[in-house]
Amino acid sequence: MNAMVKAPLTIRLCGPRGFCAGVDRAIQIVVLALKAYGAPVYVRHEIVHNRYVVEGLEAKGAIFVEELDEIPEEHRAQPVVFSAHGVPKSVPADAQARNLFYLDATCPLVSKVHKQAMRHQRLGRHVVLIGHAGHPEVIGTMGQLPEGSVSLVETVDDAAVYAPADPDNLGFVTQTTLSVDDTAGVIAKLQERFPNLTAPAADSICYATTNRQEAVKQAAPGCDLFLVVGAPNSSNSKRLVEVALRAGATQSILVQRASEIDWDALGDIRTVGLSAGASAPEVIVNEIIEAFRARYAATVELADTVEENENFLVNRELRNIALTPADMAFVNGD
Repeated sequence: MNAMVKAPLTIRLCGPRGFCAGVDRAIQIVVLALKAYGAPVYVRHEIVHNRYVVEGLEAKGAIFVEELDEIPEEHRAQPVVFSAHGVPKSVPADAQARNLFYLDATCPLVSKVHKQAMRHQRLGRHVVLIGHAGHPEVIGTMGQLPEGSVSLVETVDDAAVYAPADPDNLGFVTQTTLSVDDTAGVIAKLQERFPNLTAPAADSICYATTNRQEAVKQAAPGCDLFLVVGAPNSSNSKRLVEVALRAGATQSILVQRASEIDWDALGDIRTVGLSAGASAPEVIVNEIIEAFRARYAATVELADTVEENENFLVNRELRNIALTPADMAFVNGD
C-alpha cells in the first residue's frame, strides 16, 4: 500500500456493543470495594472474561484467585468478590465458614436463571441446562441444585440422544450467553422429543447477548472482514464471531487488542464490521478504530439496532461510595 495514499475503508460499528449492565456492575463493585476498603480486594475467578479488564483491576489493587483458600490469613478481613458468572452455593458457604467478608457480583440475569432452575426443581422437575460444559456460569447454575438434579445438554446431537429417567417431568433453562439461533435448535429438538418439557417463566438468554447478536446480523452482510473484540474464553464473544459468518461476513475474527490483527493477511478489504463482546471495554474498540485509521482512509458508519439503558445497582454496602468517571476511565476511556 502506498504510504501517501490510504485505501478507502468503511467500518460498520455495531451498537449495542461492549459492556452490558451486568459486566459494568461487576467491575464497579471491585472498583468501589477498593475505594471503600483499600487494597487488596480479592476476586474469585476473573471478574469478567477479559484480560485487559483483569489487568486494569490488578493495577488498582485487586488480587485474583481461583479458590478461597488462596487468600492469606493476614488478609481475611479484606473483601472477596465473586465474579459476574455466578458461583455454586458451596462457595458463599465456604466463605462464611472461613469468616470472609464477601461481595457477590453475580449478574442479576444469571441469578434469575438460578431462580428459574430452582423453581423447576422445587416443583419436582428434573432440570435440563442448555450450555457449555466447564463454563463458570454453567458450573454456578448446576451448583445451585442437589447433585443429580441437573442434566447438561450442549448441542442438538446431545438433545437427540438425551435419555432422562422421567421424560414427562422436565424443565429447561439456558446459559445466558449462548447463540440465540443455536439454542433455538436445541430447544426445538428437546420439545420434539419431550412434549411436556416446561420452559422457564422468562427467556434465559440475556437481553445483551440477544441485542449484540442482532446488531451483528444486521451489519455483517457484505463485510469483507468482521472483527469481534473479546477474549478467547468469552462465550458471548465467540458466539458473535459465529453469528457474523452465518450472516454473510466473508471472514470473522476474534481479537483482544489491535496488536493481534495480522494486517498483512487482511488482503483487499473495503468494508469491516466491528463489534465487542459484553466483557470487552470501549477503550479497545477505540484503539482498533485508530489502528485502522492509521492504515486506511477509514469512515465509521454506526450500525445501531436498539438502545440499551439497563442499570443494575451495586451491593448495598457500596452504594454510598462515589464512583467517578476517572474511576472507570481505564475501561471507558477519558
